[in-house]
Amino acid sequence: MKIVFLETDSLGDDVDYAPFYSIGEVVKYNNSNPEENSARVRDADIIVANKITMNEELLRDATKVRLICLTATGTNNVDFQYTNKRKIAVANVKSYSTRSVVQHTFALLFYVYEKLSYYDSFVKSGEYTDSDVFSCFDKKFNELYGKTWGIIGLGEIGREVAKVAEAFGCRIIYYSTSGMNNQSNYERVEFETLLKDSDIISIHAPLNEKTGNLMDKKALKAMKRTGVLLNLGRGKIIDEEALTWALLEGEIAGAGLDVLSEEPMSKDNPLLSIKDSTRLIITPHIGWATVEARRRCLSEIYENISAYLRGEERNIVNGGN
Repeated sequence: MKIVFLETDSLGDDVDYAPFYSIGEVVKYNNSNPEENSARVRDADIIVANKITMNEELLRDATKVRLICLTATGTNNVDFQYTNKRKIAVANVKSYSTRSVVQHTFALLFYVYEKLSYYDSFVKSGEYTDSDVFSCFDKKFNELYGKTWGIIGLGEIGREVAKVAEAFGCRIIYYSTSGMNNQSNYERVEFETLLKDSDIISIHAPLNEKTGNLMDKKALKAMKRTGVLLNLGRGKIIDEEALTWALLEGEIAGAGLDVLSEEPMSKDNPLLSIKDSTRLIITPHIGWATVEARRRCLSEIYENISAYLRGEERNIVNGGN
């Protein structure tokens, strides 16, 4: 049994691979190398990967492969038509990052909502030591209590965000991107209503034909000028040109992004033109990446492989034996 890890850098260097050696031979590669990936998996029984596209080009000569394990929840990088034809099972990981993403959602919010970059700079620059007032009111900010928090994508992460927002005294509304999600605990509204009524909008939806460029110029213009937009879903749900315009023109008050249309960020991304950290914070897709979450992710991969070898379809999203 040969297990090939293709992108170990995506999990960090502080996770433990020891349990996998009890299953069989383990081969690890730090990063994807498009010129060598096919050769790397040629003798693999099990492939563990993150972003590399799982298609015929990669897998054609991998005649022994039985299982592909993704170190992510999203499956956009899998050609299921091909893997199904080959009867290659595909398993993802699910709840490993929920607590981390919820935590990061509020970290992004408070950074822009309370203008923390300004006040941090005010103290560290020495201005506070020269002040004759014990406080500072240069940048105004508000309480969350009584505000409306709109959620796009009320799945597991969205529901946990709703619970925390409720604890701050927020009213929760949500928009179902599939049109099929009905949560009796919260008020489901049309997209236009969510845009118009929300003080904070957080995105926790997958990328698909219904969510791509959902937050375009028209949608951003429909938001409150005091509104804050958070994206913890997928980068391409937001039109980044339109968001740049909305922030520069004051159409919305701020944005916090952990995902972008291209990752790593492209040098010509228009959002790089915005230097005001009280209006925009971008983090490099780290919302899922607490130490605990990365370790849970690898543990879940181990459980998926073990279950598959026992004949159980744990977290199998498509494919077969």
